[in-house]
Amino acid sequence: MDLLSSRSDQNRREHHTDEFEYDELILRRGQPFHMVLFLSRPYESSDHVTLELCIGNNPEVGKGTHVIIPVGKGGSGGWKAQVTKSSGQNLNLRVHTSPNAIIGKFQFTVRTRCKAGEFQLPFDPRNEIYILFNPWCPEDIVYVDHEDWRQEYVLNESGRIYYGTEAQIGERTWNYGQFDHGVLDACLYILDRRGMPYGGRRDPVSVSRVISAMVNSLDDNGVLIGNWSGDYSRGTNPSAWVGSVEILLSYLRTGNSVPFGQCWVFAGVTTTVLRCLGLATRTVTNFNSAHDTDTSLTMDIYFDENMKPLEHLNHDSVWNFHVWNDCWMKRPDLPSGFDGWQVVDATPQETSSGIFCCGPCSVQSIKNGLVYMKYDTPFIFAEVNSDKVYWQRQDDGSFKIVYVEEKAIGSLIITKAIGSNMREDVTHTYKHPEGSEAERKAVETAAAHGSKPNVYATRDSTEDVAMQVEAQDAVMGQDLTVCVVLTNRGSSPRTVKLHLYLSVTFYTGVTGSVFKESKKEVVLAPGASERVTMPVAYKEYRAQLVDQGAMLLNVSGHVKENGQVLAKQHTFRLRTPDLSLTLLGAAVVGQECEVQIVFKNPLPVTLTNVVFRLEGSGLQRPKILNVGDIGGNETVTLRQTFVPVRPGPRQLIASLDSPQLSQVHGVIQVDVAPAGGGGAFSDIRGSGRSRETIPMASRGGA
Repeated sequence: MDLLSSRSDQNRREHHTDEFEYDELILRRGQPFHMVLFLSRPYESSDHVTLELCIGNNPEVGKGTHVIIPVGKGGSGGWKAQVTKSSGQNLNLRVHTSPNAIIGKFQFTVRTRCKAGEFQLPFDPRNEIYILFNPWCPEDIVYVDHEDWRQEYVLNESGRIYYGTEAQIGERTWNYGQFDHGVLDACLYILDRRGMPYGGRRDPVSVSRVISAMVNSLDDNGVLIGNWSGDYSRGTNPSAWVGSVEILLSYLRTGNSVPFGQCWVFAGVTTTVLRCLGLATRTVTNFNSAHDTDTSLTMDIYFDENMKPLEHLNHDSVWNFHVWNDCWMKRPDLPSGFDGWQVVDATPQETSSGIFCCGPCSVQSIKNGLVYMKYDTPFIFAEVNSDKVYWQRQDDGSFKIVYVEEKAIGSLIITKAIGSNMREDVTHTYKHPEGSEAERKAVETAAAHGSKPNVYATRDSTEDVAMQVEAQDAVMGQDLTVCVVLTNRGSSPRTVKLHLYLSVTFYTGVTGSVFKESKKEVVLAPGASERVTMPVAYKEYRAQLVDQGAMLLNVSGHVKENGQVLAKQHTFRLRTPDLSLTLLGAAVVGQECEVQIVFKNPLPVTLTNVVFRLEGSGLQRPKILNVGDIGGNETVTLRQTFVPVRPGPRQLIASLDSPQLSQVHGVIQVDVAPAGGGGAFSDIRGSGRSRETIPMASRGGA
């Protein structure tokens, strides 16, 4: 038989699987495909021809793992096959797959029965068929009604991931690489490693939940080991990855969890896996993301009598940013109204039903505070819409709420826009407008189901002094200034005692000890504003620097005249330089092409053991370049060659990592022309991963 499986054939084009770097037939379920049988004699109407598909070690008809399709008769559950043409000894068939078929890799054979007896075609590995979810099929519960969405959320092989703080958003390009050779097998291997029953693999709710559990390594030896310690000597610094391909191929090749990941790596890999399997998926960043440890659905921060933070009581944390995924599907397991975007989060924070996974959780249920809807709605609701509650210890040892900050959590939720590299603000899909009646109702509905349902009953406050922290664009290696603006909105003078505490913070909200503090008393006339500044020199913060280079400013104040308490936590990041990539010549499939990478060290210190990474789907398999040391303020230039394997617009992505500096990356768009010979895919796969030491092209001084 001929399954017409080549990338340029009608089947692969019609099923939108022609970008996969595979020679096998890859189909999306619920959609017909064409094939040809070559018989030993012309076909007669009395002949019985049956197609059979099997998946798993113990295929059973009742479980859908053994599918029998009699040609010319209706099959069961949406499977059927018809003769479209019979000429000589060739029989052309059109085969329909079921819109709720199991996804995975099937063995495919043919049986014939006629007067002369029965025959079964011996199984040939070249006749294996991959079946995926189908967002183009209205009968599939993953159906997406917009073609531009499908182009972006299913077919786009690269995207942007956002990080940093709301006031200083950083962005990096990520190579999802879902069509690279080997990635589809890695995605199916993840389901096998989990021991997921084949029957469950037709349901995107179950599949996405398993992927959220398996992308992290906790309790199931999944794909990535999380590490937030700052010591990555036994693996790869999470900031150094530029895509998912190297991670997934390593897991498939070795069966061992890959070191190391943090939230954007977990989310990037999850996008790759879900897009590869056919689910519309996007990578989403939530700024000021709460981690609620006691299911109170509030972020509780405790202070002593002098408003100094009581760190031993502050178990809830606020991550500067947290990255997770939205994937699109209907939810037949929930009441109506909860279809559409579902949150899936593969970063291990808390367990769900005893397993480190999270979701799929309907974004609609989060928006309305319906925290009793499965899966994990209370946890995600708290991440985007809890209030920050400041508690102060009283003289008798009890705690009293002195301040509630209502707009502090989930202040901005963004993803890459469709069809461009702009940002799209999706906050409105997760929450009603901040401070609106609907939003307050959602928060109070949710808190009523939490562990402190009466938290809002104990507030009393008069607030006529307003406080604002001004963010400046701070650059790694330079001095900076922190600035707080106080405004008296009242009609009589106010005296404010202000405390500023500065510490470094991991992006997960875990803070180091305070390394600089300042106390000021400010007298404000009615209607007046006053700026309070605190300069910070590079030499003061240099020894404090942690991964992701961010600072946390804790500001607390007390108004003498009326007892008003002021409190704010402000995080700002230190910007790192970008890599500059330049293409030296035209890019053509199958022909060598050269790229130049330029980097200037922003620090006055030497960067040691510098490693560059380079990858891009259709351009370059993941490659590691060991560069050695780069002196303080030195500029280096590298040149690298690569051979494009697929035509069209592509992204080549690079990163730099060293113990002294990370989170440095760059990207260039490469428009690849088809080869003169016309073949769209040249099979230059090479080994899974190459590592080499690079001669420098030039090393200019600063």
